[in-house]
Amino acid sequence: MSLRLARPSDAPILAAISIEVWLGTYIRQGVNAFFAEFALNEFTAPKLTAILEDPSEHVIVSENKDGLDGFIRITHGKVAPVTGCSTLEISTLYVQPRHHGRGLGRALLEQGLLYAKSVDAPSVWLTTNSENIPAIAFYLKQGFEMVGTTHFRIDDQAYLNDVFRRIVAR
Repeated sequence: MSLRLARPSDAPILAAISIEVWLGTYIRQGVNAFFAEFALNEFTAPKLTAILEDPSEHVIVSENKDGLDGFIRITHGKVAPVTGCSTLEISTLYVQPRHHGRGLGRALLEQGLLYAKSVDAPSVWLTTNSENIPAIAFYLKQGFEMVGTTHFRIDDQAYLNDVFRRIVAR
């Protein structure tokens, strides 16, 4: 495993990883048209290219001998849905499921926290689906604290999410 900054040429790969992880994590009973359309419209190479070219975004990828297997995306200037958080959000931390348990998520998170420290962020925050027990356990183990709840919205549907914060050591 090696970690590096993402490049615009990584966009199609990041889109594919995003679709794989998002569907695998949140769609457990079968894919319906509503969720298929969301995933296919949200996780596209052009949208990921725009993120990678945006100066308020910082994306680090994990790469093995065959290609990318995970990434962390940190976004500047995002107002948290609860008080007491900085404006530095961990927008995405995705690792392909077949690579879980090998330390990739922890390594990506550590790099993200080092980045947060380098930009003098007092803390970082993130949201995760309230039913995503493995992610919640991971973030708690990594020193995050739950500080509130919010909803992730797709059209008129709302899904409960927990908000987590971690203080960045100076």
